[in-house]
Amino acid sequence: MSLTRQGRDYLAIGLLQWLIDWGVVVGLTHLGLPVAPSNVVGRISGALIGFWLNGKLTFANDCNTVGATQFQRFMLMWVSTTLFSTWALTQIDDVLGLRWVWVAKPAIELALGAVGFVLSRYWIYKR
Repeated sequence: MSLTRQGRDYLAIGLLQWLIDWGVVVGLTHLGLPVAPSNVVGRISGALIGFWLNGKLTFANDCNTVGATQFQRFMLMWVSTTLFSTWALTQIDDVLGLRWVWVAKPAIELALGAVGFVLSRYWIYKR
């Protein structure tokens, strides 16, 4: 599969994931839930759709299915990136406040998305 096509598809699916994730975080924090649990719930919301779509569309080929091995690898990456994202956002909240969390979250997720693409292409969705 072409790197260009995979990159384009991953970016499109990532945008959808990000919109879901960011919307959940903003909504829950606006309702008064602390940043850390809001971020975890938001990332879970985006991750569920992203794992499935990327496995079925972005990194799919004739002999590759999305199964337990891919899900375990995905979860290892997801837990690691969620821990980092949550730590970073709580630090920003402590120092700069909630509005800066809402602004910084997209930049943090963009950086983590680049890491996620490399891991997805070369590790998560490989047999």
